[in-house]
Amino acid sequence: MRALGWWGLCVVVGVGAAGSARAAEAGEDDLGRYPLDAMNRNVPRGEPLPCRAIELVTYRGEAIRYVRPVQVHPAFRERLQAFEKLVAETAVEHYGRAPQKILHLGALNCRRIRLYPDWVSEHALGNALDVAGFAFAALPRKTALREGLPRALRGRFEVKLDPHWSATRGSGAVHSAFLRDLARRLIARTDIFRAVLGPAWPGHKNHFHLDCAPYRMTEVF
Repeated sequence: MRALGWWGLCVVVGVGAAGSARAAEAGEDDLGRYPLDAMNRNVPRGEPLPCRAIELVTYRGEAIRYVRPVQVHPAFRERLQAFEKLVAETAVEHYGRAPQKILHLGALNCRRIRLYPDWVSEHALGNALDVAGFAFAALPRKTALREGLPRALRGRFEVKLDPHWSATRGSGAVHSAFLRDLARRLIARTDIFRAVLGPAWPGHKNHFHLDCAPYRMTEVF
């Protein structure tokens, strides 16, 4: 599913043409009220990007730590805090424990959207994160493994979109179920991220792209 709000319908003209798009319903989330909504994303080639004007904070994670600290806009940090809680809740249901680390491919990156060079990437605003997976610590010696899980999951392990998204056997199938459940919950939680992209979107086989652009867009399955 793709859903684009009022701003996204003009920003992502090429994206919208690629498949089904619909305007986000009024009140679906906080469209128009997020601190970065008023910023113009249209910057013609040759003009400088607004990266230096963006307020940034260094964030290491609260409920779950990030494998490397990220630089993000303060408003996006609040969304990441909500994301960590959702990840922890989902992981406890699947594994009986939360991840120790969030594995990511980066947040801040002062660049344009590769396929649409007149538009600023949300990464340039500290308003996006690419999540590759999650690292779990080993269970303490006397802690029981959640019933039904493969014994290999007693120890340390990592869950990654590539290769686990489509896995069908053993531990891989458990990881696939977790990742897909998490993706469904992220899409349903319109109060966390507005854009949720994953394996179904070109170039996103190995990560979830999560951002708070001023439009609603999802393409994961």
